[in-house]
Amino acid sequence: MQMVMLVLDNPDRLDEVLDAWRALGVSGVTIIESSGLYRRREPKRVGARYAFGMGLGAQNVEVGHYTLFVIVPDAATVQNCLEAVESIVGDLSQPNTGVFTAWELPFVKGVPDHLRNPGDDLS
Repeated sequence: MQMVMLVLDNPDRLDEVLDAWRALGVSGVTIIESSGLYRRREPKRVGARYAFGMGLGAQNVEVGHYTLFVIVPDAATVQNCLEAVESIVGDLSQPNTGVFTAWELPFVKGVPDHLRNPGDDLS
């Protein structure tokens, strides 16, 4: 089994990514609102709420992103997830798209049977 992590730079693309992964049979995605050091250090942006009369408090609205985690059964599914993401956000080697990574899981307990590879010993 593999862990996939995606830092999605554009939060407006979240549903598209989730729908694409769902079409691949990938489910159980954990979604975390996140922000990186670069965004923390750059000047704050005025949020759209300010433009619509929400007051000065909206001036400190930070634009963040989402970090997604999901366990998938194999490397082929990892590749399919990557291709789906890049079909939505573009080539991840370009700026302001995101970061995708995956790694082997030596031990997993508590995942549904359909995610387990035959022969996995999870005891």
